[in-house]
Amino acid sequence: MTERRILVVEDERTIAESVAARLRAEGFVVEVARDGPGAVEAFRRGRPELVVLDVMLPGFDGLEVCRRIQADRPVPVLMLTARDDETDLLVGLAVGADDYLTKPFSLRELAARVHALLRRVDRAASAARSGAEVLRIGDLEINQAERRVRRDGVEAHLTPTEFDLLTHFANRPRTVLPRERLLADVWGWADGSGTRTVDSHVKALRRKLGADLIRTVHGVGYALEVRP
Repeated sequence: MTERRILVVEDERTIAESVAARLRAEGFVVEVARDGPGAVEAFRRGRPELVVLDVMLPGFDGLEVCRRIQADRPVPVLMLTARDDETDLLVGLAVGADDYLTKPFSLRELAARVHALLRRVDRAASAARSGAEVLRIGDLEINQAERRVRRDGVEAHLTPTEFDLLTHFANRPRTVLPRERLLADVWGWADGSGTRTVDSHVKALRRKLGADLIRTVHGVGYALEVRP
C-alpha cells in the first residue's frame, strides 16, 4: 500500500518538527513548509492527501494558503490556530478548512484528527465507486457519488467535512442528533469532546444553504429541516 502524504505548514520550528515526527511515526510521508508561498508550492509539487496548516504564517497567512490550495484541488485541511476565537474559526471553515485545533494541542489528538479526516476521504471514495444514490429531501439534493449539493436548484460548494455532515443529517431527516453523536459518527471522535467543531460546521452549512436548513434543539443538538 502506498504511503499517504501529508503537508505540514508551520513557521515555528519546534512545533513543525514535533508534528512532522509524530505523523511520520504514524506511517505518513511528511513534507514541511514554513511560509505561505512555500506551502502553495509544496502542495502543487507534492500533491499531499491532507494538509496541517497554521493560520499565522510569513508571506501570506494560512487562510490565503487554504483558499489557493482548495482552488487548485480539494483536499482535507486541519487548521492550527493560536486563538480560540469563533470568528477566526468560521473564517477558516469558509475558505475550505475541514477541522481545526487550538494551540496548545496534544500530538495524540492531532494524529487522531488526521486519521479521522482520512477515513472520511476513504468513505467518500468508496461511495463514489459504488455509485451511491442521490438523496432528495424537499428542495435539497445530494449526489453522493459526485459529492455535489443543490438546494432549490442552486449548487453549493461544501468542504469534505461539510458534505459528510450534511449527508449524515439527510439520512435522518427531522431527527434530533446530539452533538456527541455527530462527533462520533461524522468525525470519528469517541470521547465526545470538541462540540464547538459541530457548531461551527452547522453555521457554515446554514451560511451556504440557508439559515432554515438545520434546526437547533437547545441543550440537545440539531435536526435537518427542509422545505417540501
